[in-house]
Amino acid sequence: MKFKVIVTPKKAVLDPQGNAVRDAMRHLGLPEVRSVRIGKYMEIDLDGQDVDLEKRLHSLCRDLLSNPVIEDYELQNDAAAKKPKVKPRAVKARRLRKR
Repeated sequence: MKFKVIVTPKKAVLDPQGNAVRDAMRHLGLPEVRSVRIGKYMEIDLDGQDVDLEKRLHSLCRDLLSNPVIEDYELQNDAAAKKPKVKPRAVKARRLRKR
């Protein structure tokens, strides 16, 4: 199973690194940037299909991968997010007859 973990600063927490990137982006010609938040992104590949696995992973995200005082995390199950691709139907072009 593959999981994605996204850790971001809480909205109430100042993000000086994000502010520095925002200011640099404005200086480099993108004055429309309102805000930037800097976080962490992790992909975790696990063996097994244990029912308790996701619960244990949530616990590790809370205790190890993020600081719950100043950060929020989001855990995404990559297998659940992938949907089967539907092949679009081909549209036949019709020729117009000249009259």
